[in-house]
This record gives sequence, structure tokens and C-alpha cells, in this order.
Amino acid sequence: QVQLVESGGGLVQAGGSLRLSCAASGRSFSSYVMGWFRQAPGKEREFVAHIRWSGGSTQYADSVKGRFTISRDNAKNTVFLQMDSLRPEDTAVYYCAARVISRDYDYWGQGTQVTVSS
Repeated sequence: QVQLVESGGGLVQAGGSLRLSCAASGRSFSSYVMGWFRQAPGKEREFVAHIRWSGGSTQYADSVKGRFTISRDNAKNTVFLQMDSLRPEDTAVYYCAARVISRDYDYWGQGTQVTVSS
């Protein structure tokens, strides 16, 4: 049974940093893509970043490019999202997700709240 558990959210002032973690368990993720998404109140969920577990290639939404960094620790089966230069518009619930390459996201975490005050 696949489980994705996010942690690291919180309240931070604009310009500050947070690091989110996603602990993955239940299977081998070597053929998976791990993604971060976010959903702000009253808005649709949007893509933030993803990383291929094997090889480590990454992709980012334009809104976070240059400020956020996605990475993974293979030994700990954990994916990270380092968020720097945070803005109030980054306030959202952040979700970790996993999918097999070339398929839709199948697995989702419960989400972690990030609030950026101005």
C-alpha cells in the first residue's frame, strides 16, 4: 500500500524559506515521477514541480522557477521541496503525489499547509 506523508509546512514571513518533505513508502519508486502540487483557497490545484526518481530530472512551474528546488533522497525514499523567497501568493495547501512515467498521478498525500504573511 503506497503512502505519501508530507511535513514541513507552517507560517513564514514573506521573503522567508521553508522545506517540505514527502516520505514515500509501500513500493519501489524507481520508475516513478514525484510531484508537488498546491491548492489555494478558492482556486484549483496547480502543478508546482516534479522530479523523476531515476535520473533526477526536474520540471518547475514558471511561478516558482528560481525560488523553489525539488530534490530526493533515494536512501530515505523522501522527496523535498525547498522554498525560498516565499511570497504571500505561495500560500496554499501543498500536496505530494506520485505517478508512473507517462501516466496520471495515482497517489496523493494528505497535504501540508503553507502560509506566507506579508
